[in-house]
Amino acid sequence: MTTATQKPSANANSSRETPPRLVPLPEAPHTTSPVPWLTSIHATPGRGDYGDAGYRGNCSGLLIKDLLRYYRPKRVLDPMSGGGTCRDVCRELGIECVSFDLTAGRDATASGAFWDQGLFDFVWLHPPYWKMVRWTDDPRCLANAATLREFLDRLRMVVGNCAQVLRPTGHLAILMGDLRHEGEYLALPFRTLNIAYAENLVLAAPEIIRFSHGTTSARHKRYSCSFIPRLHDVCLVLRQRPKSAGGTRAA
Repeated sequence: MTTATQKPSANANSSRETPPRLVPLPEAPHTTSPVPWLTSIHATPGRGDYGDAGYRGNCSGLLIKDLLRYYRPKRVLDPMSGGGTCRDVCRELGIECVSFDLTAGRDATASGAFWDQGLFDFVWLHPPYWKMVRWTDDPRCLANAATLREFLDRLRMVVGNCAQVLRPTGHLAILMGDLRHEGEYLALPFRTLNIAYAENLVLAAPEIIRFSHGTTSARHKRYSCSFIPRLHDVCLVLRQRPKSAGGTRAA
């Protein structure tokens, strides 16, 4: 993708320059991938006609679609379905999808939460970014965790439950963003990767930077302070650690 950017303001002393209108992406190597445009940067505009666009925190279905077309699973687990995006993508692609949510009575943090559902080739997990959005007063919701430590402990329970029902050749994709709390960036994607390692999962692909296309509220927000806005979240695609790697489950 080759694009042109606008030149900066001619006034060298100006504190405001004209921002680039388009971001040029690096050239990607040619491979035999069934989804050649899927790289470590997912910048496809729009969100697709998937899920409830009015559901707060609902993500674009375009990344999910690309991942499913790449890994070609037969069975998908969506344990935090939210607005139903993953379910709609699977329906379009003709893939069996088992979809749950806390509001439907299925607590993803409960021990052995998915044992009764068999094994899956792919799990799509889009958990809350801790307290960024609050959906319910239910104390079991990860967004209602009283502390960061509690949130991370309960997120590990969810990841462990997903890993238990993942086929040995399967993949678990986790989409995670970040937020500031008491003036500190929490680095939730990195903490999530540490949780994955603790559950004997390793990266199956480079971390995918997903541009936040489809977010409708950002353009209307105005702040009285200066900061660097976050325009992406991170997708971690994981697999079980091969036994030959000599890895052991962390305590």
